[in-house]
Amino acid sequence: MKMETLEPAKTSIQVIERMVALLDVLASYSDPVSLKELSKVSGLHPSTAHRILNDMVVTRFVDRVEPGTYRLGMRLLELGNVVKSRLSVREAAVDLMRALHNKTRQTVNLSVRQGDEIVYIDRAFSERSGMQVVRAIGGRGPLHLTSTGKLFLSVDEPKAIRAYATRTGLAGHNKNSITDLARLERELTLVRSRGYARDNEELELGVRCMAAGIHDDSGKLVAGLSISAPADRLQDEWLEDLVNTAAQISATLGHRVGAGV
Repeated sequence: MKMETLEPAKTSIQVIERMVALLDVLASYSDPVSLKELSKVSGLHPSTAHRILNDMVVTRFVDRVEPGTYRLGMRLLELGNVVKSRLSVREAAVDLMRALHNKTRQTVNLSVRQGDEIVYIDRAFSERSGMQVVRAIGGRGPLHLTSTGKLFLSVDEPKAIRAYATRTGLAGHNKNSITDLARLERELTLVRSRGYARDNEELELGVRCMAAGIHDDSGKLVAGLSISAPADRLQDEWLEDLVNTAAQISATLGHRVGAGV
C-alpha cells in the first residue's frame, strides 16, 4: 500500500507563511503598494504573490485599490477589534501581579476608576505579606487618598479636578489625608513628573502604597497597579519592578510607549 505523503501539509504551511510575508510588507507601507514592490520586498515570484493577493482580496484581508496596487483590508481591523474586546485588564494582569507579589512579598492591587472612587478588582497577597487586607476585592477608596486614585486625577483637566474637590469636599480619613485643593494640586504635579503615585498613610494609618498606571492601546489610563505594605516596610527599590510590571500589562493590552501619553 502506498504511504501517505506529508507534502500537502507542508504546502499549506508554506502558503500561510507567504501570506503573512505579504501582509507584513503591506503593514510597513502607509500607501498602497504595487505588485512589483510586494514581490521584490517579500521575495516571492510575481505570479505567486499575485495569486495569494487575489485570494486575500476575496476574503477582505487585502483591498485592491486599483489594478496592481494593494493595501491592508478591513477584515484585519474587524478581527483586531474582536481581539481587543476580549482582552480584559484583569486577565492581562493576574500572572504578572502574582510574580510581583512573589518578588516583593507584599500585597499587589489592581484597581480601576468608577466615578469619584477607585474599585479594587483583583489582588495578589499572602499571609506572609505582614499586613491584613485593608480593602477587599470590590472595595472602594476616594481618588485623592489612594495612590491609584491620584494617577487618575493626574490625567484630568484642572477644571475636572476642581469639580471633584467641590463634589467630594476632599474628605479625609486621618491626620495625613490631603484635604485641601492646593495641596492636592501640588501632589498631582509630582505624580505627573514622576510617572507614579504614592499614598503615605493617607487612607489608612500604618499602610503606605505606591502605584503605576496601566494604559490600553490608545494610551488611555485604564487601571492602576499598586503595592501596599506596612508603612515601615515599603521600599523604594520596588518602584522599578512596579513600573515595569505595569508596562508589561499595558503592552499586553496593545499599548505602545508614546501612544497617547
